[in-house]
Amino acid sequence: MSTQELLEDSLKEPAIGQTSQFHWHATPIGIAALCKGNASDTAKHSYEEALKEGLEVGLDLSREERESHYSKKGLVILFYS
Repeated sequence: MSTQELLEDSLKEPAIGQTSQFHWHATPIGIAALCKGNASDTAKHSYEEALKEGLEVGLDLSREERESHYSKKGLVILFYS
């Protein structure tokens, strides 16, 4: 199964947390931050904002690798080891 397919399947499950800009999901790959609203606002949906808001739901992601993906539900920032 591809990364994209794993993400799409995982985003169908309930979020493990929610902050002002992201829905947080546990995936087989890592933690996915699904951006709320318009993903074209890159300043709003930056890695730095995701790191900051991750702390609000008890996730210290500062040492994780990260990458962006586009899913059917919008922009996803994926954090993984």
